[in-house]
Amino acid sequence: MEEAHEPAWWQTKVVYQIYPRSFADSNADGIGDLQGIRSRLGHLQWLGIEVLWLSPVFRSPMADFGYDVSDYCDIDPVFGTLADMDALIADCHSRGMRLMLDWVPNHTSDQHPWFVESRSSRDNARADWYVWRDEPANNWLASFPQGESAWEHDDVRDQWYLRCFLREQPDLNWDNRDVEAAMHDTLRFWLDRGVDGFRMDVIHLIGKHLDEDDPERAVARGVGHVPFNDVPETHDRIRRIRAVLDSYPGQRACVGEVYLLDEAKMAAYYGDGDELNLSFNFGFLWAAWDATTLRGKITSTLDHLRPRGAWPTWVLSNHDVPRHRQRYGGSEDVARMAAVMLLTLPGTPFVYQGEDLGLIDAVVPPERVVDPGGRDGCRAPIPWNDDPGHGWPHAPWLPFVADAGVSNVGTLDQQPDSILHLYRELLHLRRDHAALQSGQFTMIERTDDVIAYTRTPTDPADTRAYTIALNLGEGAAVVAELAGGRVLTSTIAGDLTAPADEIVPPHAAVVVLHA
Repeated sequence: MEEAHEPAWWQTKVVYQIYPRSFADSNADGIGDLQGIRSRLGHLQWLGIEVLWLSPVFRSPMADFGYDVSDYCDIDPVFGTLADMDALIADCHSRGMRLMLDWVPNHTSDQHPWFVESRSSRDNARADWYVWRDEPANNWLASFPQGESAWEHDDVRDQWYLRCFLREQPDLNWDNRDVEAAMHDTLRFWLDRGVDGFRMDVIHLIGKHLDEDDPERAVARGVGHVPFNDVPETHDRIRRIRAVLDSYPGQRACVGEVYLLDEAKMAAYYGDGDELNLSFNFGFLWAAWDATTLRGKITSTLDHLRPRGAWPTWVLSNHDVPRHRQRYGGSEDVARMAAVMLLTLPGTPFVYQGEDLGLIDAVVPPERVVDPGGRDGCRAPIPWNDDPGHGWPHAPWLPFVADAGVSNVGTLDQQPDSILHLYRELLHLRRDHAALQSGQFTMIERTDDVIAYTRTPTDPADTRAYTIALNLGEGAAVVAELAGGRVLTSTIAGDLTAPADEIVPPHAAVVVLHA
């Protein structure tokens, strides 16, 4: 009989994304830092978080707030020091938590020593480390500022370089194997220090066909090149990256930002179990809050991943997009339902800081806008209490959300029925019930405003079954599969010890156990 394999840690745990500038400030400069994160690990552990992913903390001029890296092997002073990072890694591991860093392989800062040398002449040792041409090779547009060409002229070399993002972010030339080797070394630097894995920024961009134009209609609308880039060479490069991670003990993991909205194309980046461990699912993230749409996205994702033996991810918010509560209309009831869905689907959930507080985006006045991509609102600082400074010793770099006096950790912690406690219940429920991590999934076929599904253990001797139902509609709905079970958690106020009712009120969700 074939031996059963335990799921990998990245299949059973929930990943919590921290945007360090906005999480917690330890030195009163208005910017979050590594020591601030260390000071809040107890709260995250109480919440039930076991994996942290930090947005970039490497040295950077901050034109794109860390996604323009000038040194992959050092910490930017605004966040602390290498010693601070070592201490954070050690603290996480001592608590049984894991830490992932955000690696940016497609581009560097224009202040990175590699680019400084590359642009200095056409015949230096790193002249071919970036993508240079005598004239723009195609019609590609940069992702931001919207509508600008992805080709930037450099007066020193009197050539054009590719930059799929800001002009301060020149694209590396991964066709040059010296570049690839150097980037592998940056991974080894952090793996040697004990980092458990990486989120890999726009990883599908490291291979490019420069002779292929983007659709004229998209260019006319100012759409950047990123969602059109999908070439075969990238997969071999990811396999070699994966080999670097696999050469280390402890299941080092990689999750890729593959910004392709087609689930089939996204699924290809798992390879045959030899490319990405996980790939973000942007088709699901951008889906409307509509039962038919979401059922379709969930089913389509699983249909493309299951034949590969690939593991899904589920993400609703991150540092680049308006928060999902805001996109879904602003209702806390909807935010609670979304939490139930996110943390009970089959795969690895990613929670963005502040989701657990039910935050919407901050309103940032024009004079305080700093992000060239217009993403300041979702990056607002975390409010830790209801004091005027909300737990920040200095006014933070961005304004707080409007209701920070209510939607803060300290206030919500004192309210047992708050969304913070709902997230805690769901996170602990998922941790304690293996079927909600890696059990079988079956969608219950419906044509109304209800999303309902079952999770069952992989062990055939375990007869328990879990039914999850979300009623997105305006009226009560009957979900017969709920009847007679025991409610484990619910967004519905009431006695959770009573047997489950088959009636689900509007804008409510429930998790039921049938033992």
